[in-house]
Amino acid sequence: MTGHHGDAPPDEYVEAEIQSMLAEDPDVAEQGITVVRRERGLVLYGEVESPHRREEILRRVAERFPDLPVTSDIGVIRTQAPTQVEELP
Repeated sequence: MTGHHGDAPPDEYVEAEIQSMLAEDPDVAEQGITVVRRERGLVLYGEVESPHRREEILRRVAERFPDLPVTSDIGVIRTQAPTQVEELP
């Protein structure tokens, strides 16, 4: 595992390790999340199918890198059929 010190910005290895962890973990298997380094932490971008899945991803990242500031910009996509008919002009 790559080491990380709380005062230093994360390096590209931490970024790659998180991408691999999310894609390769059979319980997550999430390839639609992008990890972007910022000055003092990481931002996770993407969309998932439920709030529970988003929380699970954030929990696993925080568990693996407890001292790393992580910001979530993970949205939840609508998975149910629309309840209204869309009127097109």
